[in-house]
Amino acid sequence: MDTPASQVYLSFVRYGRRVHLGKRLYSLLLFIAVSAIAGILVAGLIVPMITLMSGATQSMASFVTTLPADLDPTDQPERSRLLNADKSVLAYFYEQNRWYVTLDKISDNMKNAQLAIEDHRFYEHGAIDLQGTLRALLSTSQGVTQGGSSLTQQYVRLVLVQNAQENNDAVAEQLAKENTIARKIRELRYAIGIEEQFSKDEILERYLNISYYGDGAYGVEAAARHFFNVSAANLSIAQAAMLAGLVREPNATNPVKDAALAIERRNTVLDRMLEYEMITEAEYYAARAETFDPANVRVYPKGCVDTDYPFICDFAYQTLLQTPSLGDTMEERENKILRGGLTIQTQIDLKIQKKAQKTISKYISAKDPAISVIVFLEPGTGQILAMAQSRPTMGTNIKKGETFYNYATSRSMNGADGFQGGSTFKAYVAAAALDEGLGASWTTNVQGRMDFEGKIYESCDGSYPARGSNGHWWVVGSSGSHMNMYEGARRSVNGYFVQLEMAVGMCPVVKMAKKLGLEMANGEDIMQFQWMPSFTLGAAEITPLSAVEAYATFAARGIHCEPVLIKSITTRTGTSLEPPSANCKRVISKDVADGVNKLLVGSITGGTSSPTRIYGIDMAGKTGTVDSNKAIWQIAYNPSVVGAAVLSVDNNQRFKSFWKSHSRLLGGVTLPSSGTYISGGSGSVTGRMLLRPVFETAIKQVKPGHFSEPSASIMRGEQVSVPGCEGRSVSSCKAVLEDAGFSAYTAKKKVYSDTVEEGKVVSTDPSGRASKRSMVEMNVSKGPKPVEPDPNADPNADPNQQQQQPQPAQQSLPTQEAAVPVKP
Repeated sequence: MDTPASQVYLSFVRYGRRVHLGKRLYSLLLFIAVSAIAGILVAGLIVPMITLMSGATQSMASFVTTLPADLDPTDQPERSRLLNADKSVLAYFYEQNRWYVTLDKISDNMKNAQLAIEDHRFYEHGAIDLQGTLRALLSTSQGVTQGGSSLTQQYVRLVLVQNAQENNDAVAEQLAKENTIARKIRELRYAIGIEEQFSKDEILERYLNISYYGDGAYGVEAAARHFFNVSAANLSIAQAAMLAGLVREPNATNPVKDAALAIERRNTVLDRMLEYEMITEAEYYAARAETFDPANVRVYPKGCVDTDYPFICDFAYQTLLQTPSLGDTMEERENKILRGGLTIQTQIDLKIQKKAQKTISKYISAKDPAISVIVFLEPGTGQILAMAQSRPTMGTNIKKGETFYNYATSRSMNGADGFQGGSTFKAYVAAAALDEGLGASWTTNVQGRMDFEGKIYESCDGSYPARGSNGHWWVVGSSGSHMNMYEGARRSVNGYFVQLEMAVGMCPVVKMAKKLGLEMANGEDIMQFQWMPSFTLGAAEITPLSAVEAYATFAARGIHCEPVLIKSITTRTGTSLEPPSANCKRVISKDVADGVNKLLVGSITGGTSSPTRIYGIDMAGKTGTVDSNKAIWQIAYNPSVVGAAVLSVDNNQRFKSFWKSHSRLLGGVTLPSSGTYISGGSGSVTGRMLLRPVFETAIKQVKPGHFSEPSASIMRGEQVSVPGCEGRSVSSCKAVLEDAGFSAYTAKKKVYSDTVEEGKVVSTDPSGRASKRSMVEMNVSKGPKPVEPDPNADPNADPNQQQQQPQPAQQSLPTQEAAVPVKP
C-alpha cells in the first residue's frame, strides 16, 4: 500500500527498508534535533537522551504534544450581528471584525496565495519546516530577524498573542512577540501539539480566520468583504495575492493607505505563486495588471454610533448586557456579544421605522428647542416595532442636534428625564374605576373651574387633603352636569376625572398604572404618586415606551407584556439562546380592558383624538396636554398595534431664552429651525401631524383586529340603593348619602315644591339605584310655586269672589298619550 504524500515525512530508510514512524515519535525526534542544534538544553524543554534510552519515549512524546491551557484553540472571536425584522443588518458588535468561514468557503486562489508566501511546503512537512526553522534559529542567534516558521508555528504565535490581549496580559503578549530563540522553541513545541490534534486543512482554516489583514479586518472573509466587497469564496488571483501579502505587515501594506506599496507586496506573492506553479504565466501577468479600486472598500461600523438607527441599536445592546443566557456577569455577557458571533434578531419593522423617522424629521428639526418621539409596539408580545426621535444622530455636537439620549426610554437604558403624561393618565383612572365596580355610568357634576383644595383623597396608607398653591388647587376644563365616564373620556374633562379619582381612591389608581407597565423615567417607584391627586392630569414624568406598554395592555385585553426588542439570539453554531422575556401575564380582566377600550373609542370617533382617526379601522386612543402646553401627546391603538407620539419643550438651559419669550409654549409657536407652527391641542399636532401618518403605515404591516364588546355588568358597575332624602335637611341628606358610600352636592338651582318646605331636599339625582360611590345631586326646595295672576281677570273684581267662582270639571290627563277628547 502506498504511503500518502502528506505523510512521507513520517518515514525513513533502515537497512534498505522504509520504516514509518509514529507521528508523535517523529515530532519528538525533530524537536530534539532542532533544540540540540540551537544549543537549548533547558529543563522543561528537553529531557536528556538517556531518558529515551531508558524507555521513556512515550512520556516524552506526550510532553511535547500536550498543549498548555492558554493555547487551547477555542473558537476565535467573531463579530455579532443585530438584524431588523427583514433580516437586514442594523449593526455589528465586535472587538475584532471577523466573520469565520470554513475552508470550503475560501477560494483556492486564497489558499494558494497564503501558502506561497508563508509556507509552500505546508502539506509536505510536519509541525516544523526543518530547513526554514534551522535557518531562522541561526539567524536569530546572531541577532538578525528572519522568517522560516512554519504556518503552524505562525498560528501558534497568533493564538498566544490573541489570548494575551483578551486577558489584558501585557507580559504574555510581549513574550509571544519577542524575537528570541526561547520563543521559537516554545512555538515549535506547541506547533507539534497542534498538528497532533488537528489536520492540515483544519490548521489552514484556523490560520486564515485568525490572521489580521489590516484596516480593522480580522480573518479572510472580513478582509475580502472590506477591501474588495466580495466573499472569500470569490477572491480572484490578484485579490487573494494582495490579502496574503498583508498578513506579515498589515498596517504598513494597507492598500487603503498606500496602494502602491500594497501592490508591490502583492506582486511578490504573485512571483512566488508562479515559481511554485500555482498559477500560469497568463494568469500571472493578468493579475499583475490589476489595480486596487478604493471604491470597492466597504466599512462595517462597530457598535451603534454610525448606524442608521443608533438608539434602537443602543437599546438592544443595553438589553443584551442584562440577558442571563449570555453569561452570569456583565463582563461575561459583553464578551459574548463582542466575540461570540451571535445573530440577534429584532422585530424592528423598517417600513414603520422609516415612516416614523421621516414623519418626525419632516416637522421637527434636531436643532429645534423641542423634542419629539414616536414609538410603536405589538400588543400581546411586547415586541417593539419602531422607535424614532427628532434627534436621530448619536454624537456630541449639540449645535447640530446630536445627542446620546434615547428619549423613548428610562435613564437606566440611556434615556433622559422623560415627559409628563398629561391626560393620557385618565385611562388608568378609568381602568381603576371599572375594576372597583364604579361603572361607566358613574356620574358627577363638573364646573369649568373647580377648587379641590382640602378635598379628601385615600392613599394606600390613609386619607389626606388635597393641597394646591396659595391655598387653592384649581382644576379647569370642560363643564357639564350629570356627566358620565363616556362623556368624560370623550371630551377629556379634567374636573370629571379628578372627582372620579377621588371616588376610586389614589391607591387603586396608581397601582393600576403600575401593573399596566407605566414607569417613571428616573427609575423611581411610581407609587409615590398615591399622595398626589394631580396624578390623573399626568404629573409624573414617564417614558413614552412605558406609556405605549401600558396602553398595549388594554389592546391585548388585559395581558401585560414588557417591551422587548430582541426576538431571538443564535450562536455561530446555530444554537438558540434564550432571548429576553416579555413576561406576558394577565394583570386585569378582559372585561375591564374591554370597558376601557370602549370608552377610548369615543375619543377617536368623536372626541379629542378624532384627528388621528383612520376610517374603517377599529381604533381607540387618548390625547394628553401637559399644564401650560409643556408637552402634548397622542396615543392610539388597535388590537394589533399601539403607537404614541409626544412633542415636548426641551428644558435645556440653552433654550431658556427662547421659551421665555414664548409664554404659551407649545400652545402657539413657530419652531425656529424647522419653521413648523405648533398650534397647540394634542389631537391636531401629535395626532394628525405626527401619529396618524405612521399609524396608517403600521396598520398595513399587521392584520387589523377588532375590539370586543365589554359586558353590560362592567359598564353598569355595581349598583346600590340611593337612600331617600325627601323632606330632609341638606346636611342630613348629605350625611345619609355619605354613609351609603356616595358623595353629595347641592344643585346650583333650587326647585319649586308644593310638598317640601323651602330649604329641604326635594329629590336626588340619581335616585333609586346607582353605581356605587356615585356623586349624587341634591335638589333643594324653594317652596311652592307662586300662583300667576289670570291675565283675563277683571282687575277691579274682588279676588276672594273670583276664587269662589265654580270651576268646570276637568278630566285628569296623566300622560301625553291620554290627552284626547272624552265622549259625554
